[in-house]
Amino acid sequence: MSPAQQRGLALWAALLSAVVCLGFLPVSRLAAVLILLAVIGLIAAFGFIARRRVQDEVILPLDNLPEATYRQPVVLVCGDLPLAWPQQSPVLNVSQGCWIRVEDDQTLEQVARQLLWQRPEWGRQLSVMVTVCPQKHADSERLTSRLLALRWQISLLRKESGHPVPLILNGQAGSAMMSNMLWQAAIPGEGVRIWRESTAPGSIAAWVSTGGAPAMQQQVLMNSLMRWFHQHVKAVFMDENPDVPVIAPGALLWGMGPILAGSLASSVWTAWLSRCTGMQQVAGWQPVGTDSTVISPFPDFILPLLPEGRGLTPRERTWRCAFGIFTLAAIAALLSSGWNNRQLLHRVSFDIARYGRIGMDDYGPKADAVTVLREDAAQLDNWARNGVPIRMSLGLYQGERLRMPLLDAIRSYVPPPPPPKPQPKPKPVAKIVRLDSMSLFDSGKSVLKAGSTKMLVNSLVDIKARPGWLIVIAGHTDNTGNPRLNQTLSLERAGAVRDWMRDTGDVPESCFAVQGYGESRPIATNDTPEGRALNRRVEISLVPQADACQIPDTKASQDKSDAFTQEMEK
Repeated sequence: MSPAQQRGLALWAALLSAVVCLGFLPVSRLAAVLILLAVIGLIAAFGFIARRRVQDEVILPLDNLPEATYRQPVVLVCGDLPLAWPQQSPVLNVSQGCWIRVEDDQTLEQVARQLLWQRPEWGRQLSVMVTVCPQKHADSERLTSRLLALRWQISLLRKESGHPVPLILNGQAGSAMMSNMLWQAAIPGEGVRIWRESTAPGSIAAWVSTGGAPAMQQQVLMNSLMRWFHQHVKAVFMDENPDVPVIAPGALLWGMGPILAGSLASSVWTAWLSRCTGMQQVAGWQPVGTDSTVISPFPDFILPLLPEGRGLTPRERTWRCAFGIFTLAAIAALLSSGWNNRQLLHRVSFDIARYGRIGMDDYGPKADAVTVLREDAAQLDNWARNGVPIRMSLGLYQGERLRMPLLDAIRSYVPPPPPPKPQPKPKPVAKIVRLDSMSLFDSGKSVLKAGSTKMLVNSLVDIKARPGWLIVIAGHTDNTGNPRLNQTLSLERAGAVRDWMRDTGDVPESCFAVQGYGESRPIATNDTPEGRALNRRVEISLVPQADACQIPDTKASQDKSDAFTQEMEK
């Protein structure tokens, strides 16, 4: 994946993160912005750390790798490598695959990681070939330790890459008897077959029968190499070990050629031959001319038997990663939308339940609860008209199922009765003082009798002139005599009482109203003496009337009021 594709994926991830955080997360806007910044920071940090890690772990200059679309086998070659590589670059491309030289066995896993970083889609086609030349080792224990280290490196590579990286074990030996390179390979399911240069693969029996004595001698050497290889190389990878998993080789190769460069005169190979055969010098078993620089060729014939790449192209891999990021964002958005709708359902249901628990006669809390319901209904109506917000959408919106229960609850509300209308103040009832006319006047007369003043003072102590009240004095008679004369007499008697009150109390004329009713308003029957006595009367009452009785506030008024009080005391 190119750096441009990586940057594009990072921008895509940042964009989807912004949509999810700002549009769907059930948190406040400030919290959503902080979460978005944290996610973008993690994306940037991950890209920086991964790039820095690969830059720090560059082990080999793998600049001439095939294109990312390359699908042929790629083999990491380690172990006893030729002293001279066919070219300067560690990458050797052949028609059937690619060989990559790993100089240091301890860096096998790091080289593989570097390779997979540059070509992530090569994981399926990656293999490891461990080459062992017994003529180059003088200490068998050191060789075993080296092979165990390679076993550990390959197990790490399989674990970190996630692919079953096949292992090829290649044993090579040099012999003076060999004029050209001879390969024998043991492949599961196919038995042991022989490969020679410029010839098709065949069976061992066919090769020995056609090759005669030289072929038989060469096969004896090859069988010895096979036995040694099984005991000292294959067993190291197959023995049970609690710390390192068993690594079964996918193929075993044995190669024998003319001369191997760097061979030792005394090696684990010669020691094993001497120990197993009892002979120190056997023609053809030991190399001659150890300073030779002949280079053993690679077993290219094994490449078609190795797994080829079936991975995606870089563009397809980029699209797959983009789709994966989109899927994660969609899942996060769906979960957030579901949670938001759950919160809406819980909130509105709680508001409806709270409204139902409050009694209808609890007017204040009931009104507050129905106000909350109306706010919920207004919000749902707004969403129904203008569209559901994105944080509630994605097919999970629950508002429609809440509208009818919400409206039913609102319709059930009975507003409190209106406050009672203020009752008008009762009009003041006029206080009526009834005076017996015969106690005040002589029969047929309208002049106050002597001694009637004290009775007037005692009777009229609560009748006081004040603004806004009219003192009404009404005279009444019985039906004895002429009605017209009775009318005049009743009016004159009322006027006499008015004059006394006005003069004694210094009350303005405007405070009085004088009326004479004669015999027209009896309060008792006129058929009896007692009834006629009740009908002969003078009634004094206070009646409310605006702008009535404007009393002057003067000292003379006070003096007359004092005189009125003294008269009352007499």
